[in-house]
Amino acid sequence: MAILEVKDIKKGFGSTDVLRGVSFSLEKGQVLAIIGSSGSGKTTLLRCLNFLETPDEGEIWVDGQLLNDGNLTDEQIRQNRLHFGLVFQNFNLFPQYTVLENITLAPKLLKQAEPAAIREKALKLLDQVGLLQKQDAYPYQLSGGQQQRVAIARALALSPQVLCFDEPTSALDPELTGEVLRVIRGLKDKDNTMIVVTHEMDFARSVADVVIYMADGVIEEIGTPEEVFDNPKSEKTRTFIRGTQQSF
Repeated sequence: MAILEVKDIKKGFGSTDVLRGVSFSLEKGQVLAIIGSSGSGKTTLLRCLNFLETPDEGEIWVDGQLLNDGNLTDEQIRQNRLHFGLVFQNFNLFPQYTVLENITLAPKLLKQAEPAAIREKALKLLDQVGLLQKQDAYPYQLSGGQQQRVAIARALALSPQVLCFDEPTSALDPELTGEVLRVIRGLKDKDNTMIVVTHEMDFARSVADVVIYMADGVIEEIGTPEEVFDNPKSEKTRTFIRGTQQSF
């Protein structure tokens, strides 16, 4: 059974239809890459999955449970968000807290475990992203790539069933992009289920199990990396892929 099922999600803002019926499913341990031009609905889709936006129509199922059934209370929305981890473009670390405090804050507030166990898990995650030696540093003392790696560890600290990345390298200089992509690639090896909105085509091709190309609020094409990148069926997809190749 799919760990995530998205059924006919629609979302508009005023007179603009941003998502016009998006459906897909994801198996446990799979990596889904979502590509497309700016304004195609990629980020809005992630925000709907993470309950930062409320879909106008459609269903979100995780592990056989319908999450958006009727009008949700604030507490239900908070519980639904725990199914997903979200890593933002611009890190969004708390500047007043150390690296370790950034990672342990939410698990402590949610009383997910004893403080000693939360700290131990956070240190293991920092080691996993290669930043154990930075546990007492503050965000301003880190490079952009290091801040994004801390953000990834923070998202993992809550043990989400689906980890989502919204253009995780878009705010980074090219030399820092590689270190973040290496961490994400390592997460795939540990059987994490992930959705990555990205403009890094080579990364999407090499890491994703499934690729979605979005255009004008719909899924224009979905398939394996080989199908989408090497043999796209849609003319819109072919035009987009050609454009990304010409930009390098």
